[in-house]
Amino acid sequence: MAKQDYYETLGVSRTSTEAEVKKAYRRMAMKYHPDRNPDNADAEEHFKEAKEAYEILSDARKRAAYDQFGHAGVDQSSGGHRGGAGGFSDVFGDVFNDIFGAAGGGRQSYRGADLRYHLDLTLEEAIAGTTQKIRIPVRVECNTCDGTGAKKGTEPVICTTCGGHGQVRIQQGFFAVQQPCPHCGGTGKMIKEPCGDCHGEGHVQEHKTLSVKIPAGVDTGDRVRLSGEGEAGAGGAGPGDLYVEVQVQRHDVFTRDGNNLYCEMPINFVTASLGGDLEVPTLSGKANLKIPEGTQTGQQFRLRSKGVVSVRGGGVGDLMCRVVIETPVKLSKKQKELLQQFDETMLGNRSKHSPKTSSWLDAVKDFFE
Repeated sequence: MAKQDYYETLGVSRTSTEAEVKKAYRRMAMKYHPDRNPDNADAEEHFKEAKEAYEILSDARKRAAYDQFGHAGVDQSSGGHRGGAGGFSDVFGDVFNDIFGAAGGGRQSYRGADLRYHLDLTLEEAIAGTTQKIRIPVRVECNTCDGTGAKKGTEPVICTTCGGHGQVRIQQGFFAVQQPCPHCGGTGKMIKEPCGDCHGEGHVQEHKTLSVKIPAGVDTGDRVRLSGEGEAGAGGAGPGDLYVEVQVQRHDVFTRDGNNLYCEMPINFVTASLGGDLEVPTLSGKANLKIPEGTQTGQQFRLRSKGVVSVRGGGVGDLMCRVVIETPVKLSKKQKELLQQFDETMLGNRSKHSPKTSSWLDAVKDFFE
């Protein structure tokens, strides 16, 4: 019997985050664990399947192999159904440890928070790529107290609430969980004399300037990750990351859709009627566009390979030029007379020279009749 897809087993999508996978597994484990379903073989089988799926999808290396090769890519590494029933606490140990920290005492370690920075770019910068200097506020370890939060020359004391363990035990329903001590924040220590610079926080806020290399072809919503440039961690843990999110500014001439660029090109009715050559702006310079005789408003002309190469790769897009015929304004008396003379030459040949107008007038006539 073929194995069920691991994502279907947990009820998650292939784009689910690690946190979403963990949440789905926890929900299924609570529902099907043998301790809650004694003598229920079907529930035990569901539990084993969920645990096996979680062991694969919670491991980045195994998940990548499974995504590429399916079950064949992880059979040897996962060892099949190796979940077993186990104790009820074993099932949730890895989940609760990630949420509340390990059960042992002492100061807890927390990875620094990730930061996000919005970077405005011109369309030209986004398409060609650029290097930008940004200045960001960050929390860094206080040099005065070396991150302890205590006044120089003093030391934090053991927390009287948790006894220095950093955690307290809380009963929730039929099982108990550990969570960080609310008085010491999980450090196991309390500060009687706070540091004057960081006020007992162990961190101070500073600004730093970073150089960000933006690859060519980025678009609004794309992000560049700067590893380790987020906030400092606690208890010796590493810093978070900085995500620079791109926002491309509105352009006066072009709009972008994927790899293609679009522009509206106003032309006068003489050029539209007789045809002609126009110079069209592109991001790489000027290009010549031939306008055929009898061009109408809304017609679109394609300049191949004058668009964008996406940051994700692929071919070069095109530049799409949409014609908008401009009606002349503020005409002189002589110009008006010439136009009236021209219109008189059209009488009797309206269907030939203006077929759309003629067909519309015929439709209107039929409507009223």
